[in-house]
Amino acid sequence: MLSSILAPPLRSGDRLRVIAPSGGLREFERLQQGLEVWRSHGYQIELTPGYDRRWGYLAGTDAERRSQLKTALIDPDCRGILCARGGYGGARLLESWQSVSTEPKWLIGFSDITSLFWSLSRQISGVHAPLLTTLFAEPEWSVQRLFDWVEGRSIAPLKGVGWGGGQAQGLLMPANLTVATHLLGTLAQPSLDNVILAFEDVSEAPYRIDRMLTQWRMSGLFRGIQGIALGRFSQCDPPANSPSFTVEEVLRDRLSDLGIPIVSDLPFGHDGVNAALPIGVLTEIDGDRGVLSVMRER
Repeated sequence: MLSSILAPPLRSGDRLRVIAPSGGLREFERLQQGLEVWRSHGYQIELTPGYDRRWGYLAGTDAERRSQLKTALIDPDCRGILCARGGYGGARLLESWQSVSTEPKWLIGFSDITSLFWSLSRQISGVHAPLLTTLFAEPEWSVQRLFDWVEGRSIAPLKGVGWGGGQAQGLLMPANLTVATHLLGTLAQPSLDNVILAFEDVSEAPYRIDRMLTQWRMSGLFRGIQGIALGRFSQCDPPANSPSFTVEEVLRDRLSDLGIPIVSDLPFGHDGVNAALPIGVLTEIDGDRGVLSVMRER
């Protein structure tokens, strides 16, 4: 099961490292805007060498990107790790990953960073939250929510659309559905018993969402899940001029019969507000009222 141990709260003046563990960086202006948000809160930011490398569609070779991650993890003065962007490539770092000894520290990002959240769940306090290249577009309340959480303050419940199922508690596990599905059955998959899954995705046709959720069903992994929170499934419209279900129809068909609380339309994911969601923290889901409430425990 994911660890619910949190790293110590961040404080103004702490040093944070930037890494690019996935796709090659293209949005340099947006990166600078994201860095300025963190610096405006008093944080010292260090760009880990290699963050701006390119190797095909990746931010450097696997060895180079793995080195960035290890450098940040073992740096005793680094209190948190900020991911520059998503894309693809995080899972490739796990093929030859050798664990390193480190004190718990923060890891912040989303999308492809799901692979690192899963594999490093016992070493990091993960926050499914805007990347440096997306942070600039967040509304003020969403930015404040991120800083409230990492600086040790409580965060407000999120309101969505309840599908019923009553209430449940579990350790929250936000993830990109595609990335999480591709890790099933690998050594990077943690125990999923007694967790609340929180899924989002982008640019996946409804039939592909169907295929992934069917894999979860057939694997039996939904049996130990306490609830499911659904964020934004953006750019997932059916193909033009082709018979199809909508994404919502697929989600309801594949999830509604699980007998657990489900809340949809929550404000997280791509192409819109991406409210911070901590990983491995006790959370309550209310499928009747459509509310997801994170509980801070220390």
